[in-house]
Amino acid sequence: LIALEMFGYTRTGVLEIFVEDVEWKGLEASNVPLTYIGFFQATEDDWIQISRELEEKSIECVLQSSSIRALFTFATIQDKKTNKYNDTYVSPGANRYTLMFANCLAGVSVSMSVKTKIYNMEGKTKDYLSEGQTQLPALYFSFFWIYFILAGVWIYVCVKQKSTAHRIHILMGVLVVLKALYMFSDAEEKFYIKKTGTPHGWDVPFYAFSFLKGVMLFAVIVLIGTGWSFLKPYLQGKEKKVLMVVIPLQVIANIASVVIGEAGLSDKNWITWTQLFLLVDVVCCCAVLFPIVWSIKHLREAARTDGKAAKNLVKLTLFRQYYVVVVAYIYFTRIVVFALQTVTSYHYTWVSELARETATLAFYIFTGYKFR
Repeated sequence: LIALEMFGYTRTGVLEIFVEDVEWKGLEASNVPLTYIGFFQATEDDWIQISRELEEKSIECVLQSSSIRALFTFATIQDKKTNKYNDTYVSPGANRYTLMFANCLAGVSVSMSVKTKIYNMEGKTKDYLSEGQTQLPALYFSFFWIYFILAGVWIYVCVKQKSTAHRIHILMGVLVVLKALYMFSDAEEKFYIKKTGTPHGWDVPFYAFSFLKGVMLFAVIVLIGTGWSFLKPYLQGKEKKVLMVVIPLQVIANIASVVIGEAGLSDKNWITWTQLFLLVDVVCCCAVLFPIVWSIKHLREAARTDGKAAKNLVKLTLFRQYYVVVVAYIYFTRIVVFALQTVTSYHYTWVSELARETATLAFYIFTGYKFR
């Protein structure tokens, strides 16, 4: 079984499939039951019934199941005496279908070239974004303007108060600018996919700004957590080690993100890359908490020993708040958003993205306000 594409259809959804250069090898060519090789679509609910039928051995091949939406088998291609096939299928109803290829014959290898066009018709216009994602270009573009305004405000404040501005404030400003550019490139990529089915090159700046934003975000959290430039002008050895761990891991995470985005479900290593991305992300999220804990410990000890107990107590309270907010931000954007994606209907995919970006915006505003 090879999953090719998952797409949320409306009642006017359309699938165009083009298969070329079809070859199969193995067994006796004349005895191969080609009805056991073909394409089909299935919903998540269909898979429950399909799994039950396979376990009970009431069917030998998934293509025999009455629960699937069968498209065509290689028997159709053989009957046409050609090595290519193309057809257009209208969705049977509003639902999220996974387009699958199945080869139920052990010892038979298949080679082919497959191209698909999947879209929903909005009047006379084709919408190539899955149902539930069609709102994303407008959503991301709205957040771009918010971050653009925030970046302007931050730059204005830093210039006006340049006598008391620290180097960390400059990096915080750079982060907001990179976040704005990331949202803009994401909005443009989704906009062109929605209209034409391809990103028209906007995937390149999207991945570039995603990488720069990711590295800068974790670096800024680590540097704020250590108190660099406003508590002390240097980094200790263990704090440098955290940065040396986080930055290379972010490089790996972004490589995994590119592979996941470009290869798609059909790549045999797609699940491995997805798991690697999640693992690296969790390690980075845990690593950035250590400098904040070290600063809290340092401030607690300083409050007991020197004569600036009141001032250190204020800083201690601030770092404790920041620790709680960082943990809450990580928990919400990684766990709660994933739960939202799982429990909500595919019609409302955009809601989980709205929740993620709103939480991120709140985190940026809190960090900027508290450490201004």
